[in-house]
Amino acid sequence: MSTVRYFVNRTLQTVLLLWGILTFLFLLFRAMPGDPGTLMLNAGASPEAVAAARARWGLDQPIHIQYLQYTKSLATFNLGNSLTSGVPVWELVRMKIFNTFILVGPATVAFYILGSLVGAVLGSKRGTKLESYGIIPFFILGTMPSFFLSIILVVVFAMYFDLFPTSGMFSPGFLALHPEWPWWRPYFTQTFLEHYILPFTAVVLRYVYSPLLVMRTSVTEVMGQDFTYYHRITGLPSRKRLKHISKHASLPVITLFPTSMLQAVSGLVLIEVVFNWPGIGNLLVQSILARDYPVVQFVFFAAAVSVVIGNYAVDILYGVIDPRVSVTDD
Repeated sequence: MSTVRYFVNRTLQTVLLLWGILTFLFLLFRAMPGDPGTLMLNAGASPEAVAAARARWGLDQPIHIQYLQYTKSLATFNLGNSLTSGVPVWELVRMKIFNTFILVGPATVAFYILGSLVGAVLGSKRGTKLESYGIIPFFILGTMPSFFLSIILVVVFAMYFDLFPTSGMFSPGFLALHPEWPWWRPYFTQTFLEHYILPFTAVVLRYVYSPLLVMRTSVTEVMGQDFTYYHRITGLPSRKRLKHISKHASLPVITLFPTSMLQAVSGLVLIEVVFNWPGIGNLLVQSILARDYPVVQFVFFAAAVSVVIGNYAVDILYGVIDPRVSVTDD
């Protein structure tokens, strides 16, 4: 298969996969029991008010009409309005997504770098006590529920030692003191950094285990290949040998990156709740409970897009990272 044909096929597969995910999410949330109209009835609204609201939201239309309207709106990036607040979906979620991204993005890079480094060292020391026992603390952290780890960090470092705030992203009333600031300015303040450290640490400690374990296993396998024996008998320093081994062993870890990003985002829902972080996790929980379809669908679809595009990019970068990976003709 030629390189051009390979990229075309992968692109078509990616587009079809995204369309399938969009369709699945649309049908999934419509199949859930209840809707915003039912919640309004339970809250004491009149049947006439409920019928008017359902007509305004388009929920009285046949399911295929709702699907066509939704796909058309998404294709034109018209995400519609929240069913509960009436605010445009993008206006509602954009800062929430940003707040989540500035937490999970740097934290994911950090736990991947840390996990890969520690995993490479442990894998290169196979058969030693360092390899056998060094992974135990990371195993405990990796199997601990994210909300429980977050609570431990709050109790120890926020309540007992009083080193960091217990929750939120800024000190109470801080934003009201600086109404003239642009939206990005508060993120470069000391109060933001103080609120950032604990949730950042929770994400890193909770998810460092996966890349560490994969890198440790991959390094152990690569060390049994012939080129490592050649490096050893030629007198190549151990640090340079580990660098070469780590490069060849990095492919499985890189493949795991998009999935780990989604895993960290999904686990971040509970971490955001514990730290009261104003991200997409809290909004998602509230939107699911309120059957706010436009918000929930967009959040889940955006998460799926990030994973699919990430895997697509990883496939393309394989040949750059490791020359052994190539696309061959039929």
